[in-house]
Amino acid sequence: MRKRYYIAAALLFMFSGVANAQKKSTKKADKHYDRLEYVEAIKDYEKLVSKGDADAYVYERLADSYYNLYNTKQAERYYKLHLKASSNASAEAHYRYAQMLKANKKFDASNAAMQDFASKAPNDERAKAFKANPDYLPQLLNGEPRFAVNKLQLNTSYQDFGAYAVGNKLYFVSARNKSRRDYGWNDQPTLDIYEATKKGDSYTDIKLLDGDVNSKYHEGTVSITPDGKTMFFTRNDYSDGDYEKDSNGIGQLKVYQAKLINGEWDDIQEVSFNDSEYSTGHTAISPDGKTLYFSSDMPGGKGMSDLYKVEIKSNGSFGSPQNLGAGINTEGREGFPFVDSEGTLYFSSDGQLGLGGLDVFYAKTSGDGFGAVKNVGQPVNSSGDDFAYSYDVEKETGFVSSNRGALEGKVANDNIYRVDQIQIVEEIMVASTVINEETGAEIANAQVVVYDSQENEIAREMTNDNGVVNFTLMANEPYVFQVNAEDYESNASMVGEDAEGEVDLVIELSPIEKIIQEEEVVLNPIMFDFDKSNIRKQAAFELDKLVAVMKKYPEMKIKVEAHTDKRGAANYNQQLSERRAQSTVQYVISKGIDESRISGEGLGESAPKVDCDSCTEEQFELNRRSVFRIIEK
Repeated sequence: MRKRYYIAAALLFMFSGVANAQKKSTKKADKHYDRLEYVEAIKDYEKLVSKGDADAYVYERLADSYYNLYNTKQAERYYKLHLKASSNASAEAHYRYAQMLKANKKFDASNAAMQDFASKAPNDERAKAFKANPDYLPQLLNGEPRFAVNKLQLNTSYQDFGAYAVGNKLYFVSARNKSRRDYGWNDQPTLDIYEATKKGDSYTDIKLLDGDVNSKYHEGTVSITPDGKTMFFTRNDYSDGDYEKDSNGIGQLKVYQAKLINGEWDDIQEVSFNDSEYSTGHTAISPDGKTLYFSSDMPGGKGMSDLYKVEIKSNGSFGSPQNLGAGINTEGREGFPFVDSEGTLYFSSDGQLGLGGLDVFYAKTSGDGFGAVKNVGQPVNSSGDDFAYSYDVEKETGFVSSNRGALEGKVANDNIYRVDQIQIVEEIMVASTVINEETGAEIANAQVVVYDSQENEIAREMTNDNGVVNFTLMANEPYVFQVNAEDYESNASMVGEDAEGEVDLVIELSPIEKIIQEEEVVLNPIMFDFDKSNIRKQAAFELDKLVAVMKKYPEMKIKVEAHTDKRGAANYNQQLSERRAQSTVQYVISKGIDESRISGEGLGESAPKVDCDSCTEEQFELNRRSVFRIIEK
């Protein structure tokens, strides 16, 4: 079923319909669920659990309901029961289970669940990112905080989010209007846009936005053009007294614009790229006012919601929306864009590598697009949903919305937090040039991946036609630059922690034929830690060479032979080697190689490279290796 996109509980959510057959016993609960009335749906599904009538279907519906209300503990519980009861659980269920475990700070269990997700969906960009950087969490958890975050006093016991400051005015979204009808998602009133006035460090004179923007349905976050005359905002598909639904009976979201007329926001008009069959929302405006960014589940996107941009022409009309691409968008949810005065894009995502739920990420402007995506880090991000980030570069202050209070046992309401910069970040600019070792020619479309000293992936970019790619990195840290390019062996180089200002880095690559022998693809040893089967960074670097060979020679088939040292029981070593072989195979498949072209076999300790009784540690390491047999060219 087609993905659906809604505004509720502070967020615009996307859902895929569940194809499971509904039963008579679940009919009442399913009716609430399909209407997004999760509070009532939970009550009815829980009754089935208490009667002993629950199955994998009921557990999944309960898990998804709690997930949407961000009750992370209950969502974790029911995803676990669903995965145990189901013989064909979806990859998305595994992913959401991992997210809830991470939100509940069960990081080891979350990583294990992500491994399960990656094995079920090896070509998913979220799986690839995790496999490439499975140890990213310590960097996010232990990084030096750059901001102070404090809750605003204007928050209520209802949903409050989406703060957007213009001059001394603060615009935000809230469910505090008790005259509105309650919405079944979370039993709170529908959302309206409010305005507050800054006086000192406080916001007063809080009132509903003057004009015709607010309706009896949901209104969402706003953005205002640099001249202050036009507001873009999100609303349910409602205008001129008519509420529209799509062909499935679902009311989608649309972007509207309003004009400031005599101090009120009136003359409400739809934008031209709306459609009643899909949703658009979460607008942001470029510093020059010529580009509008937004989120949508329109056909052709990568995930549950993607970020797009569209030209605002001089006559006020719009161009054709353009997807921001795979560097920004994932198979998950991307939304709430914001562009600061320097052109840096901020957005929220649950598909990029984060701390749990939605995290805030940023990407600096680069040419006609954006550079590498980076996590803003703690305390802007938490284990909850963190979103609707906005920031004033000159004033070094901004806002973020979050339901992090839910993690303290409170109601999962969103609240607005003020963000103040407390640490100036020193940066270096690294200009990386990739060339052919033999000819000196520049290599275009080479992939350059940057790792920190803890082997966490920091950035990933492709070289341009001149073989160059630029990275802006935090100073006073060492970095490793690994380079992969079609038809070339991979190579790496390092930038030390003493680097300052602008750094020119040249990385040479050798043609790939050198590693192909008669019966093998010969790599540097694929080393595994003792008693472990996970792919280390060094191993991934070498395996990328194998991937490059197999992409150049599409008829080639490889058999991976994994070996262990002699420590431990022979039966255990046999099983360990089989796990290592499969880890290696899964890594190669995750890089786009068809599974029919690569197989694996564990040989345990039966064929040591060094036959020794009192082996040294170096000999043990040589014996726990992998060999790559060419079985078909």
